Amino acid sequence: FFIVLFSQYLKNVPVLLPSYQGSRKCHFSKVLLGLAITWLICFALTVTNAFPSDAAVYGYLARTDIKGDVLSQAPWFRFPYPGQWGVPTISLAGIFGIIAGVISSMVESVGDYYACARLSGAPPPPKHAINRGIGVEGIGCLLAGAWGTGNGTTSYSENVGALGITRVGSRIVIVAGGCVLLVIGMFGKVGAVFASIPTPLIGGLLLVMFGIITAVGVSNLQYVDMNSSRNLFIFGFSIYAGLAIPNWVNKNSQVLETGILQLDQVIRVLLTTGMFVGGFLAFILDNTIPGSQEERGLLAWKETCQEECDETRVLEVYSLPFGIGTKFCTSFWVQYLPTCPQRLSGSKRKEEPKSLKQENSFKIRSEGEPEIDIDTRI
Repeated sequence: FFIVLFSQYLKNVPVLLPSYQGSRKCHFSKVLLGLAITWLICFALTVTNAFPSDAAVYGYLARTDIKGDVLSQAPWFRFPYPGQWGVPTISLAGIFGIIAGVISSMVESVGDYYACARLSGAPPPPKHAINRGIGVEGIGCLLAGAWGTGNGTTSYSENVGALGITRVGSRIVIVAGGCVLLVIGMFGKVGAVFASIPTPLIGGLLLVMFGIITAVGVSNLQYVDMNSSRNLFIFGFSIYAGLAIPNWVNKNSQVLETGILQLDQVIRVLLTTGMFVGGFLAFILDNTIPGSQEERGLLAWKETCQEECDETRVLEVYSLPFGIGTKFCTSFWVQYLPTCPQRLSGSKRKEEPKSLKQENSFKIRSEGEPEIDIDTRI
């Protein structure tokens, strides 16, 4: 409730709390304010025993002392290191299971990249930026496995939703946040404090974020002719199948057992990933059911990309950080790497210095909404 109140109804009302950002001066993040107020209310109701102490009674999960043992047992300082849980093991079943998860994760990540660019007002990500993002996720999975975590790293759709709520699209903020998390990870007590956040509070936060992610995904259909019965069928069938099939597989997984453990894991991971099921069916139907390019939205999408995708601006936004793209990637063979941008040619190359001398930030503002400061530097 407070997140919706502060981020939507009171989005233009300044709150004089310590934070500074250009023209907005002192203000406070509406999301953090709503989260903090709700957390304090849950703490007060827990201390006064307004919430039931019986786990079977409704309202128990809103207590802040459910995970009290976590805070008392957590060490003050702990430095993680590779191999702390033993020597990593490799199994064929694990490889096939991870491959299935990686495939679905890559499909989700590409959608996250486009959604993030759309929310922040940046141009659509080019091929080399998408390749670089997928590659970095792979490196993160290798490091996560070496440190003994039970899951890999990938783009998080909820973070894209947080970008839309907080209206902060600066990459410097993400880098600073990552550094803060690395430091906090060494202090067990600090992490245990965040573990006391009530589960219903997290659910409410995710409800808002998933709503924004869904809206951003559906907004891409503005290029498609939604008056066409063909497109309505593809959209409706894919959405419903992406919701129904994973639910059915979770309840009837024994029906799909083939007797081969590795194959069963691959099938289960793919069919329980709603985004993969819906996206795969939409891809098959859209490319097999007859339809014109105008009906499918291809012409409108190409025109929009040509208008928004100024090559110098794309290079400025998606260039490598710390000047790597201009200082260390000058060799001719670098442009053939899938993670590096191609060189500008002809007149576009001559115009590049003038463009790059301009301000390295731009502002996006929708009607009646505060500006989003997009910093293109690292």
